[in-house]
Amino acid sequence: MLVLIGMVCLSMTAGYALLEPRLAEAWLHFWGFVPSEVNAILSRAPATWLDQHLLGLVTALFVHAEWLHLAGNLAYLWVFGVAVERAIGHWSFFLLFLVLGSMANLAVAWQLGDAAMPVIGASGGVSAIIGIYLGLFPNRRMGLWIPLGLFLQFARVPALLVIGSWFILQLLYSAFGPMSGAVAWWSHVAGFIGGLAASMALRLFVGTATTTFQED
Repeated sequence: MLVLIGMVCLSMTAGYALLEPRLAEAWLHFWGFVPSEVNAILSRAPATWLDQHLLGLVTALFVHAEWLHLAGNLAYLWVFGVAVERAIGHWSFFLLFLVLGSMANLAVAWQLGDAAMPVIGASGGVSAIIGIYLGLFPNRRMGLWIPLGLFLQFARVPALLVIGSWFILQLLYSAFGPMSGAVAWWSHVAGFIGGLAASMALRLFVGTATTTFQED
C-alpha cells in the first residue's frame, strides 16, 4: 500500500505538471477541497451532507502542485510507513491513511473558515502515519546522519526525540508561519494527533498490531 500511495501521488503530480495554467487551476479545484465549500455543506442538515465536494477531503491527499512538496511527503511516508504497514497490515494502513488524512483535512477546513483557495497534499495522512509510528514504537531508535563540523556521524537517536522535535516545529509553523500556497500547516498537527490516538486504540486490541519485529 505504501508503494501504491506513492505511485498514485506521482501520477497525479505528473498529470498536473502537463496541464496549461487554466486547466491546472481547475485540476486543483476538482481534486482538492475548498474550505468554504466544505464548511457550507457541514452547516446544513446532516441528511444533506452527501455531496461530491466532500470527496475532496480524501482525493486531496494524493494531489501535489510541486515536486519538492511531493518528495518531502513521500520521504517521510517511506521512513515511517514501512514499519507501520508491517505492524498493522496492508489494508489497515491504507484505511488509516485515508480516514485520518481526511479528518486532518476536515480540521484544516474548519480552521480556515471561509477561505476559497483549494487545499491539497498528503501531509495530513503522512503526519497520521508518523503519529501511529510513535505510538507503536516509542522506544525505538532511528538511524540518522548528524553533521559534526565537516564530517557526518551516524547515530541511533530515540524516535521520541526525533518525532518530538518534528512535532514542535509543526506547532511553531502552525502558530507563527504563513500558509504555503495551497498547503496548510495545521494538517500536520491534526494528522499527527489523530495517528497517535489511533495507535493507542490499536494497542488496546491484542493482535491488531505487531510491534516486536526486529529493527531495520
